[in-house]
Amino acid sequence: MQNATLHYIFDPLCGWCHGAAPLVDAARTVPGLRVVFHAGGMLTGASRRAVTPQWRDYVRPHDQRISALTGQPFGSAYTDGLLCDTSAVLDSEPPTTAILAAEALAGRGLDLLRRLQQAHYVEGRRIADTDVLQAIAIDIGLDGVAFDAEYRRQAGPATQAHIADSRAWLARVGGQGFPTFALEQTDGRITLLDIGRHPGQPQAWRNTLVTALSHSEGEQA
Repeated sequence: MQNATLHYIFDPLCGWCHGAAPLVDAARTVPGLRVVFHAGGMLTGASRRAVTPQWRDYVRPHDQRISALTGQPFGSAYTDGLLCDTSAVLDSEPPTTAILAAEALAGRGLDLLRRLQQAHYVEGRRIADTDVLQAIAIDIGLDGVAFDAEYRRQAGPATQAHIADSRAWLARVGGQGFPTFALEQTDGRITLLDIGRHPGQPQAWRNTLVTALSHSEGEQA
């Protein structure tokens, strides 16, 4: 039986995507549902940015709201460390390359994304640095040498092509930003899903997905 697909459009440096991480975890437990990720390159190219006091003042209230709504942690190493480190650069492309490498190696792109979000938002680590990315890949059980080789294969044009395709998906499903979730049924119908009803409620979100799949199966019966 062909599985339905949940398309998850995100960015590894998106605070709201960190807030939605438990929803992704819950979706991955739904029988008959395949979760496919699309990294949209929020802070890439000309949009890369150094941490500045202005950036810190901009993101802090958003982070506080995300934490209040979702229960997701923002650690002091991030709030009082990384966000105060003006030598740090925020670049979505290297972690996206790492996620693609983990997926190509072992089908573990989403696992690495989850760990990278923890590293950035809780541990205050620089996830745009290749040595940090390799250490985290090893931390989730990937072979360091194999990861390094695959990272090199995925870097540059392959990552940029993935980002372009992800942005095309965002437009195709009518998403307004990150995160965006869209359910593709086995007959090809695609429905944009509203996660605003389920902040910090992974079980309710899972139930919504299960119900959507059961309705689809009933229509096809």
